Amino acid sequence: MFERARGTRDFGPAEMGRRLAFERMCEEVASCYGFQRVATPTFERLELFTAKSGTSVVDQLYAFKDRSDRDLTLRPELTAPVMRMIAEQKGQIPKPARYSYFGSCFRYEESKRGRYREFWQYGCEVIGAPSPLTEAEVVAFACAIVEAAGLEGWQLKIGNVGVLNDILSNLGLEGDAVGDAMRLLDKGDFAGLVDSGIDSAAVTNLQSLAQLNGGIETLASAREIITSMGVESGALDQLEEMLNNLSSLGANPPSLVVDLTVARGLDYYTGMVFEIMVDELGGEGQVCGGGSYKLFHLFGLDELDPCCGFGLGFDRVLLALEIQAEKSGRSEVVPGEDSGAATLAVIPFKVDVSQVLTIVSELRATGQPVLLELRERNIGKSMAWANNTGAQLAMVVGPRDIESGQVTIKRLSDGVEANCEMSAEAISQTISSM
Repeated sequence: MFERARGTRDFGPAEMGRRLAFERMCEEVASCYGFQRVATPTFERLELFTAKSGTSVVDQLYAFKDRSDRDLTLRPELTAPVMRMIAEQKGQIPKPARYSYFGSCFRYEESKRGRYREFWQYGCEVIGAPSPLTEAEVVAFACAIVEAAGLEGWQLKIGNVGVLNDILSNLGLEGDAVGDAMRLLDKGDFAGLVDSGIDSAAVTNLQSLAQLNGGIETLASAREIITSMGVESGALDQLEEMLNNLSSLGANPPSLVVDLTVARGLDYYTGMVFEIMVDELGGEGQVCGGGSYKLFHLFGLDELDPCCGFGLGFDRVLLALEIQAEKSGRSEVVPGEDSGAATLAVIPFKVDVSQVLTIVSELRATGQPVLLELRERNIGKSMAWANNTGAQLAMVVGPRDIESGQVTIKRLSDGVEANCEMSAEAISQTISSM
């Protein structure tokens, strides 16, 4: 018995309809923000990801050698491949460049609900315009997607790793000591900070900073704490400017939390960082994350750093939407997934099928979705087939219909019928009125 590989999924017609609707929605939002779609190969050279994340990442990858003994891997994410694509063009792209992307990614990790070894990511990158305004555009884009998707009760968590860098540098920390301190802060291990040799008064201030809870209004209190430590943080000024820009761009998350002790991706992110969280997914509620980062230096294109972008967990957003739809009793999970022209099942009955094919072709040419019955069955079985395919309407074409030039269209949900001339124009008009 053949079974699908662990951590992978099959998607039937209903699921694919939902996924395609969400992808189309993402692209519609991307178009409004001026992003252009790009795509990269499903597998890349292994060194692309070890250069970014270190050799320890190999244990999480589907790495392999090709017949020429080259080290390759299925891509675990999409940012690095996009950067590689730009580097191969020697950075000769219009600046600023706004790229969006969508594709499957692969990581060999524990498989559980909401976490798969094959998963899909939607994301974007802005290259060549580092500024608080760019950061605001990227965050606004992410917020616009989850808002358009109908996600409820989500939280935008935002900070700037530069704030902590400013503070820790002022305390005389450098190199690995900065990274160690940030990791302790990320865990909320303030006793560990004292044990590491940081002045207890400074740790108390850092703890006060971590306990701030609120939106942009918390920046005033943060500035007082930071100033009392003898620090002037340009990163805090940039964050304030970014948040003001974000508000002016119309982003209005249900909940906004400024977190100045966030320290995710220490060796990657350099400025603003953000996450979008959803309660329905529990402790691993992140559905989107991103920020400002430096990566082009790995390709010798330091002048293009920093960039700004995000990765959105396509599958995780859909899972959250499904949970919320089930709670509220909605049948439609993604807005618009049930919209579009109604599908018409055309059933030839005791007639030469050639007498039906022309009208089927003409209807399809108008954009009308048509399912043609391909098997010669009785009416009962053919109507059952039409219902099972998800068609909304059915049209049986028999000898009398051919003779009279008139057909009957039946709405399958309630049995309502309408008669019309057997022409593409008349059938289309009748369908529109049903």
